[in-house]
Amino acid sequence: MKKFFQNIKKYYKYAIRSAKAELKSEIAGSYLNWLWWVIDPLSFMVIYTFIFTVIFTASEKYFAVFVFIGLTCWEFFNRMITGSVSLIVNNRDIVTKVYIPKYILLLSKSFTYLFKLFISLCLVFILMFLNKVPFTYHILYFVIILPALYMISFGLGLLLMHFGVFIEDLKNLTNIVLKLVFYLSGIFYNINERLTGNLKFLLLRANPIAFLMSESRKVILYNKLPSYEGLLVWYTIALFLIIIGVHTIHKNENTYAKVI
Repeated sequence: MKKFFQNIKKYYKYAIRSAKAELKSEIAGSYLNWLWWVIDPLSFMVIYTFIFTVIFTASEKYFAVFVFIGLTCWEFFNRMITGSVSLIVNNRDIVTKVYIPKYILLLSKSFTYLFKLFISLCLVFILMFLNKVPFTYHILYFVIILPALYMISFGLGLLLMHFGVFIEDLKNLTNIVLKLVFYLSGIFYNINERLTGNLKFLLLRANPIAFLMSESRKVILYNKLPSYEGLLVWYTIALFLIIIGVHTIHKNENTYAKVI
């Protein structure tokens, strides 16, 4: 891991510049420019809120904010996972011509996703104000939940980035699994209230995004303390995934150029 931190320090500015360039390319030639970063999450929130309040008659208090918090967490996780699978293959020009630690590619991508996540969080707080949701000090606890979300996403992304070089169908398989996880994460329903017993335990303990989404709502929306025990477990798992991922990439990165 010493080499990992040395490379992060060495290539950090490159990752920042690459992330900025990607963000600029996304809005190049667009009439609305950066407004799309606001319109995109808002449109999803409006659509899902309408469907589940009007058609499925959801009764969750502050449901629009409830959904938006869930979508904010999910979109970051989903982007990190889907973006990592083909990351090395999609950057073959860099991989085959210039040496760069491959996890720097994922680090750069993560900066663009973090930028969009912070835009969504600002919209969450604006939506809370408009819906007269109480603001309390419990919101500050989100700063210990966000790193867990990032580390879990980054650790899984490292492993998928590696195996995506060798397994062509991994992207399709990942998309199928993510569709299942999407509906099992409680984005549109409260797992703590709707489910009981083993199923509730399984979804909140075996599914990191469901747990972190639930904890985010606890501190932001319900003015409660997070589960320190649960966060410690997922921090430990995330750290383990990152160590395994970094070790795997260090061991195999010289073979990626040959395979792609």
